[in-house]
Amino acid sequence: MTLTLPESLQARLSPQDTARHLAIGLFVTEEATLGQAAQVAGMSQADFLRELGRRRIPIHYGREELAADLRTVDSLAAR
Repeated sequence: MTLTLPESLQARLSPQDTARHLAIGLFVTEEATLGQAAQVAGMSQADFLRELGRRRIPIHYGREELAADLRTVDSLAAR
């Protein structure tokens, strides 16, 4: 995919910055999961989470996700 930016933005943003901004926008609007957004940004999920925290952007983590994560932890602990 090719993205054309106005010259003023292209002069200020590196390709990595542009990808990070796009990824954050996709994540905030819930068009991409955390993992997908991190991949778009070219970052690990942990680094992407830190970037969200640095920008004070909340993660989408509800009761359902917590319950699923707890089930995963329980299944791993049972091994």
